Amino acid sequence: MAGWTYILTNKPRGVLYIGVTADLAARMMQHRSGNGSKFCRRYGLTRLVLAEPFDDISEAIAREKAMKAWKRDWKIELIEKSNPGWDDLFEVMQG
Repeated sequence: MAGWTYILTNKPRGVLYIGVTADLAARMMQHRSGNGSKFCRRYGLTRLVLAEPFDDISEAIAREKAMKAWKRDWKIELIEKSNPGWDDLFEVMQG
């Protein structure tokens, strides 16, 4: 089963949340409806700023664990390399 590692925020360089899922679209709908994590609800984290696909969910889980151990600056650098405008990638994916 494939998987995704993703990062949500509330604004550029704001609070960051790193997650993993097998179904990115469904998980984003959960976060946006307030049925995702309590942490995301508390800080209004609905902007998808990074999404990395993996062929196997175990790879996505390993990446999530590694990223959670990173320094905040490293996470910001990773986001800004692929998404310098901190655009909401879920909106782009939805068309």
